[in-house]
Order: sequence, then C-alpha cells, then structure tokens
Amino acid sequence: MATGKQTPRQKMINLMYLVFIAMMALNIDAEIIRSFYDSTKALNETRTLTERKNEKIFERTLEAKAQQVPDTYATPWEEYKVLKAKVDVLVKSAEDIKDVLKKQSEFHEKDPVTGKEIDVSENFAALNNNEATMGYFFKDGDENSPSKGALELKAKMDDVRNYISATFGKNTQLQDLVDRANKSIIAEYPQGKSPNGKTWFQNKFFHQSLIAAISNLGIIQNDARNVQSDALALLLQEKVDASIKFNNYEAIVSAPTDIQSGKKGEAVIMLGSYSNSNKIKINGVSRQENGKGYIPLNTGGLGEHKLNGSITLTDATGKAQNFPFTHTYNVIAGPQEVKLEKGLLLSADKMNVMYRGLENPVSGSILGADNSKLSLSAPGAVVKGTGPGKWIVTPTTGTTVKLTLSGQNPSGQTVSQVFEYRIKNVPPPQGQIRGQNVLAMPATSIANQSIQAVIPDFDFPVSFTVNQFMVKVPGRAALLVKGNSLDDAAGLTKNLRAGESVFIFDIKATASGLGNQQVKNISSILINVQ
Repeated sequence: MATGKQTPRQKMINLMYLVFIAMMALNIDAEIIRSFYDSTKALNETRTLTERKNEKIFERTLEAKAQQVPDTYATPWEEYKVLKAKVDVLVKSAEDIKDVLKKQSEFHEKDPVTGKEIDVSENFAALNNNEATMGYFFKDGDENSPSKGALELKAKMDDVRNYISATFGKNTQLQDLVDRANKSIIAEYPQGKSPNGKTWFQNKFFHQSLIAAISNLGIIQNDARNVQSDALALLLQEKVDASIKFNNYEAIVSAPTDIQSGKKGEAVIMLGSYSNSNKIKINGVSRQENGKGYIPLNTGGLGEHKLNGSITLTDATGKAQNFPFTHTYNVIAGPQEVKLEKGLLLSADKMNVMYRGLENPVSGSILGADNSKLSLSAPGAVVKGTGPGKWIVTPTTGTTVKLTLSGQNPSGQTVSQVFEYRIKNVPPPQGQIRGQNVLAMPATSIANQSIQAVIPDFDFPVSFTVNQFMVKVPGRAALLVKGNSLDDAAGLTKNLRAGESVFIFDIKATASGLGNQQVKNISSILINVQ
C-alpha cells in the first residue's frame, strides 16, 4: 500500500481494499464453521446408526444365545450389560455438556416458530464463541485447572476403560478391544505421549470454539459406542469361533462320584463338542463308540478309586494333540452293608469353618439313601440348593452356624443331625507386585510394574481391581496414583539409588466375589532398590 501523501481517491481505494480483505476472512471462517458443523451432524448420524445396529442385531443375538446356551453365553451377556450401562452414562453426560454449552452460547438449531433448521451463517457468532467452553472446562479460565465438570467427564471415561481392562484384559481373543479402549477412551495422555506437551483437556477445549467443543464431545460419544459395538461382536465371535473352528477342547468325564458296592457302574469319556471322526482316539477305555469311550468301573472295594487316560486328536495338518483326563469316584456301602458296619469316626473340629458373606459349598448324604430327598436348614444363614445333596450356605451374623441335615434312611425312617461350623471373616487382602509384597529391583524397572491385591491361599473365587494407591520415596512427599500402574510415579522413582526403598500404601481396590462386603485394609508393598 502506498505511503506518504495520498489523494482522497487513493485513501478511499485503500479503505475498500481493507474491507474486502476483512470480508474474505469472514467468509473463510464461516465456511470452516459450516464444515465443522456438517461433520458434527455426520458424527451424530453415525453414532445413531451404531446404536441401532447394536440394539437390533448384536444385542438381541447375544441375549437370545444367553437364554438358549447359558453355560456359554450367560456370562458374556451379563458383562456386556454392565459395559452398555457405563457407556450409556458417558454418552448421556457428553450430550448434556453439549446442551449446556449451546444454551450458554445462545445457539439455536431450529427456529422456535417455524421449526425449520437455522442456517449456520445465522449461528456464526454462537458457533465461533469460546466463552462457554472455557467457562465449563476450566476453573476461572486457568488452563492448568480442569473444572469439576471436566473431571466428572474424565471419571466416566475412566470408568468405561477400566471396566473393559479389568473384565476382558486377561482374554487374549479380546485384546484388540482392550487396546482400542486404552487408546481412544482417554482424557489424559500416557506419560510422555502428549503431541505438544499440553494436557488432553488443553488440546481439546482450551480456547476452542463452541463448534470445536461439540465436535470433540461427539468424537468421545462415537468412540464409546464403537468400543461397545466391538465388544458385542467379539463376545459373539469368540464363542462362535470356538465351536465352528473346533480349536478349543476339553476332556469330559461323565460318571457317578459315589456308587454302592457290587452295583454296576460306567464312566463316559468324551471331548467337548465331541465327534465320531476316526481322527479322535481315546486311550485308557475298554471300548470306543461314536466318539465316546466307555470304562467299566471297579466297585469291588469300598473307598476312593481313580481312573485316567487321554484323548488324542489329529488335526487337518496331521499334528496330534493330547488331552489327558482323570476322574475320582467313591464306592460306598449299600443299605445291607451299612447295617452291619461298625467303626470309629474322627473329624478335625477346628477345620469346620465357613466364611461370612461368601457362598460356602456344602455336600451331604445318607449312606444308601436317595440324596435328592435331603434337606438342609441353617438359622442365621442363607441356604440355596444346587443339586442332589448339595447346597450353598452364606452365613451372615454371629460366630457359629448350625446346619441341620434331614432326610430318610434306607429303611424309610426320617433322620436329622446338626452340624456346627465356626464363622470366620474373609482374610484381609495383601498388596503385591509380581506375587510378592517385599521385593527388590532396579529403579528403572519400578515404573513398569503394576499393583495387585490378592488374598493368599484363599480357596474362594475372589478377585480385586486396584483403583488407586500412595507411593512414598525418601525425601519426597507421598504421591497419589490413580489406577494400578506405577508408570505415573516414574518421576519419583527413576533417580533412586541402590539401598533406598519405595513404600506403596493406602491401596484402594474393588472386589468381585465378596458379595456386599467392604474391602478391608490392603497391606502395603515394599520395594528395595538394587
């Protein structure tokens, strides 16, 4: 542009030129906003299609299979329902945030009178405004201080991701699902993975316009729904592959566990999803018919008897695979022999123990009688039958529980007997790393470890998911770490010297298999630096 003394005409031309440049910039911004808005609408439509596909196809299929084949599909169906509920909460939370931001920015999608969609150009100021986004996601506009609402959104994302990792992390066939959740459903970058040194919230929402915030929230919703859809497909695919490809096998022994002396008995041995193919050979049986092996049971002497053998399968490549089997059964006396039997009975009184709040399996029988007609009662406990002569007893209060077993003896007389058990509390869990609570390792290896909680030598199926813990090293304040990984404590541990120690305490975890019981204090972990 010319400098120095200018004519009025030249000044007017210069002014018009500046106005023209400003109008071009405004149009460019408007087109960018329109593109953002169209992409956001497409995200919403994609999510809606995913939700319909989940509900109308995969969910109905998995639910039907859970009803038809509960042994195979009941657990996956229950796991999926929990995942869906958590994803629903996350998606709704993101949608609620969108509504708040739109209202605060005075954005209107439709004309309240005509009901027609309002053009982007009329909403330009609202969509380009970043005040509502800044106010919602950052406390007092400080980019280093996420707001309460931001942290609540993060907590819901963490809840979905942590559930997927805890539920499916040990299943190699579902590893892709876990990996995707760990990459897409995050509200903070892994250590050292930020693309520009900024936090996830700073990159997604700091100084971001309304349309950018809505788009980023839509991506969170879509990622969550896609992970949910992947889970559905994989839970179905895993089971279908197992049966169609015939690549998972289990030796099955069908035989009585108790049998009367002198009576004939037989065990049936087969391979799960058994076949009559001549490529299946069953060893240790007297005969093989239609893919099943038969073994006559030895009932000549009272007491415990064992049988064993193996199933050999030759696959399409000619490779032979071996599947060993074992079975233990008891030969008991018949009614006439019971009348004549004499002897002594010894029991270890201190071993009569049940655990409070847990489902304790109990078996009862009357020699020579029909165990299906037995009954069990236990005041102060919940009793649930699981089969002939078998129950689950769940003690609640008190220090002892008395179990009354009733039934008819071989002569038809009604008999009953009381058995007293001590009630013990579940032992407190122990914090561990690689199965130890005191261990030694180099400082560089500490950040690669994860914290577990277990009850050592406990026979009940109880598991724990560590949610947070405290880490203390010499000369530094204790650090609170969320989750179960020591990766976030790398800054504390990387410069430790040999002879120093790392103390991990105040471990918090959720339990599976404890019923309504609270998790007791979890013992600490000590790491000695080598």
